This record gives sequence, C-alpha cells and structure tokens, in this order.
Amino acid sequence: MSLWSFEPEWIHLPQGRLLWCPALFRDMADGWFEHLEAEVPWQQHRLRLFGKTHDEPRLSCWMGELPYRYSGRVRQPVPWTPTVRAIRERVVQICEQDFNGVLLNLYRDGRDSMGWHADNEPELGRNPLIASVSLGAPRRFLLRHCHDGQRRQLVLGHGSLLVMAGEMQHHWQHALPKTAAATGRRINLTFRTVIHS
Repeated sequence: MSLWSFEPEWIHLPQGRLLWCPALFRDMADGWFEHLEAEVPWQQHRLRLFGKTHDEPRLSCWMGELPYRYSGRVRQPVPWTPTVRAIRERVVQICEQDFNGVLLNLYRDGRDSMGWHADNEPELGRNPLIASVSLGAPRRFLLRHCHDGQRRQLVLGHGSLLVMAGEMQHHWQHALPKTAAATGRRINLTFRTVIHS
C-alpha cells in the first residue's frame, strides 16, 4: 500500500523521469539525521583517478544484503542499522520497490562533493529505480543529458525525496558540485535494488 498523502506528479524529461518531493519526510528528518550520524560506520574510501590515488571527497557506507561494485571496487555490505531500516521501509512502501541496498554519503561541508556519473552498473538491471533521501544542509543537484548537454538543477533539502526512473541512468548523468558557500553537514541515502545472477 502506498503512503502518499497526495497524488505524486512525475517530471517527464527526454528519455527519463523524476519524482521530486521537497519536504516529504520533513517531520522525521531531524531525528533521522541525528541517528544516522551516530549509527552508520562511515568510512573514508580511496579512489584511483588517472594513475593517482585520492581520498573520496565525502564519507560513505554501503549497507544492505549484497555486495555492490561501483567506482571500480566491490563494496561489501554492512548490516542495516535500525534507522536505515526504518527509512528503507518507508521508501519501499512509497516507491513499491523492494530495495535491498543503500549507498549512504556524508558531506561534511561544501568542499565534499560527487562528480558526474550515472548509476548504470550492470547489477542494477536495465532501467533501475533509484530513490534518494536527503537530510541536513540543502545542496544543488545537477543533471545533464549525455547526448545533447541540456541541464536541469534541483536544490535537495532536508527531508526531501528524489526518485530517478525510466531510462534516466542511460541518458542522464548527475552530480553534487562543490560550493564555496558556508554550508552544514548533509547525509544522502540512495536506495537501489542489486540483482546478482
């Protein structure tokens, strides 16, 4: 059964669609943020680019039921924490999708970021549904079409839900750019369904 208190409206883009709910989890967001900061075993991962190894510009954690390969490495899952499990249950009911993993990112300030990429790993299937919950400081979220370069921008705020569906991951990339503006800490959870043959 869906938990929507309204009829959701999808934003239809060329070769993809988005559902953006700016304040869907506003009432739970403060408590979730506080618990996630304390519960999640945040890690500083290393990334190899152009022959050099760098610290990823954020802290992260892969949580769920199956390993997941991204950024050229296989991440082994840590068990669900109570708060992440509760958030997952809400998102599963809302999206009517049985997510079995979540990538959590902690952005400590405006210098932490995520570069251009698509969530198009083979183990996510043909047209994956990616559900993103944002908590904490608002940040700009950018989208660009892979073929014609057109762009979109959203500001993902405290308690928001963004769902990317359809062919989004084949034709669009997304990023969370650095910002020189003073900004606080932000936690993002991107729920996904990993399929292993």
